[in-house]
Amino acid sequence: MEILPVLAIIIIALAFDYTNGFHDAANAIATSVSTRALTPRAALIMAAVANFAGALLGTDVAKTVGEGIVSAPTGGEGLLLVFSALFGAIVWNLITWYFGLPSSSSHALIGGLVGAALSSDAIVKWAGVFDKVVVPMIFSPLVGFGLGYLLMLAILWAFRRAHPAKMSRGFRYAQTVSAGAMALGHGLQDAQKTMGVIVLALVVGGYQTTFEVPLWVVTIVALALAAGTYAGGWRIMRTLGRRIIHLDPPRGFAAETAAAAVLYTTAYVFHVPISTTHTITSSVMGVGATKRLSAVRWGVATNIVTAWVLTIPAAALVAAALESVLHPLFF
Repeated sequence: MEILPVLAIIIIALAFDYTNGFHDAANAIATSVSTRALTPRAALIMAAVANFAGALLGTDVAKTVGEGIVSAPTGGEGLLLVFSALFGAIVWNLITWYFGLPSSSSHALIGGLVGAALSSDAIVKWAGVFDKVVVPMIFSPLVGFGLGYLLMLAILWAFRRAHPAKMSRGFRYAQTVSAGAMALGHGLQDAQKTMGVIVLALVVGGYQTTFEVPLWVVTIVALALAAGTYAGGWRIMRTLGRRIIHLDPPRGFAAETAAAAVLYTTAYVFHVPISTTHTITSSVMGVGATKRLSAVRWGVATNIVTAWVLTIPAAALVAAALESVLHPLFF
């Protein structure tokens, strides 16, 4: 097969990776910026560097995405499937970014793959979708909420006699570390989804026979994600950092630490793709609930959850529509 279609898919995948970066930049740094632990510019630089480093730390999730969601035909039809999936994910990323909703780029990509596969002759691996996507999608926010809640309770108990001003200042410094850990986890999780799609394109295009991720793929994906992160995601940052609940440094530290723990565990232990957006948002809600349940702005939280629920089917519909329109033109 000619190399140009495969190169085009790689470029589009990197465009998706870039939108993932600016769409999800808020995941790592919104809490640190809202508590004034870091300035916005310093936070973005740190997040971009950590995202790049995190993308270099593993490829197990990439293999899951590349071979565990759909079985694509080889040749042009398989490349059309990948193109349609990426297009559906990018469209949904831009829509939710415009409205400031922290939806999941990961689930948008998976929804795009499923939608494009259903519209073509490809096979959706429903067992893989359920085990590797649906189950983690349900449990990771619950674990993030619970872990954030429990960690914040532990902090409140451990520092119950501490001077509030000194405690706040100390946790501002600690947030630099927790925000870095969160950004590293974002790079570890989210970059691998794009790696998986590029490897899928290489396999269906006949340029690779296994789903091992080449070093050059890891490197270009890491660079694109870091560049997108540095471009920033100010609309979503405002939603995560201020509109759900007003965060102070101890709560920001607890939310970031809880979310990072979930990201590392799912990547290294279970090798499943989860949403960094879902995880940090639910962790923020969990630490906020330690104040009182009414401290969480549940109306904003409801809008976010609605975007979560719609992400996979919406991206799937866009991808399926594009595939159904383009397929008769080329095959």
